[in-house]
Amino acid sequence: MKLTIHMVSSLDGIIAKKDNSVSWFETPDHYEKGTKGEDAWEFLKTEDCYVMGARTYEHALELSKTYGWAYGDTPTIVLTHKNLPIERPNVEMYSGDLDSLVTQRLKPNYGNVWVVGGAALAKDFILAKLADEIRLSILPIILGDGILFFDHLGQELPLHLADVTAYKTGMVELRYEIPKAGPA
Repeated sequence: MKLTIHMVSSLDGIIAKKDNSVSWFETPDHYEKGTKGEDAWEFLKTEDCYVMGARTYEHALELSKTYGWAYGDTPTIVLTHKNLPIERPNVEMYSGDLDSLVTQRLKPNYGNVWVVGGAALAKDFILAKLADEIRLSILPIILGDGILFFDHLGQELPLHLADVTAYKTGMVELRYEIPKAGPA
């Protein structure tokens, strides 16, 4: 199983504006040398399971009213201690520890797992040495204020750059492998 932390951020490392708006995802930039990229829906089919925190889930539910459920029929596990509504049959809640989640639920059942939010959950997976890679999609915008992706990780973590893709939209995707030695 490969566990990937995926995040979209501004150039200054902001993953969410304080008002949770996503209008900044649509930028007018155009990079002529960039690749068009694969179809998003086809790419999403390659993921076996999504893991997200409660705030990300609540935000995804709110956005689904306008844009539809972004995660399709792929199993989605929400880490929470809250009693949240389950509006889709492929969504389940989980409130145990991360190591048990990975060893008992994810590894036996899935090949490609994506942690899609939020920042605190990504940090927890990194510090527990459970993540294999980080995919960071950087949009061509500086937001100046909001929630940082890596806010006070508390330690240095060397990474290995595995791939870089520049898209016609001006977005750049960086894929970093996390060495198995992980953080100290």
